[in-house]
Amino acid sequence: MGEDFLVVTTENVPGYRVKRVLGLVSASTVRAKHIGKDIKAAFKNIIGGEISDYTELLAESRETALRRLVDKAMKMGANAVLGARLSTAQLAAGAAEILVYGTAVVLERME
Repeated sequence: MGEDFLVVTTENVPGYRVKRVLGLVSASTVRAKHIGKDIKAAFKNIIGGEISDYTELLAESRETALRRLVDKAMKMGANAVLGARLSTAQLAAGAAEILVYGTAVVLERME
């Protein structure tokens, strides 16, 4: 996501005003677990601790969804997404969707 493009969870950005609201923008990715990671996770459930393979998988999934969101918003002519939210849903056994959405806007710096 470039330096000139903002994705924020807030409804406004200090020092900027919304010049134009372009509308809802969303993006997602669906990821499935790997059987090898499931076996490691089963052992972690017995002894406890963080399941780092899943942490990494979810982090990569969030980044992919965010990149897609920015690409879509930029194609709409936006330079920011306000009110960004992330959501996760289990679609099937071993598969989950990461959804990110917000409002695509054009911001301009206040003088």
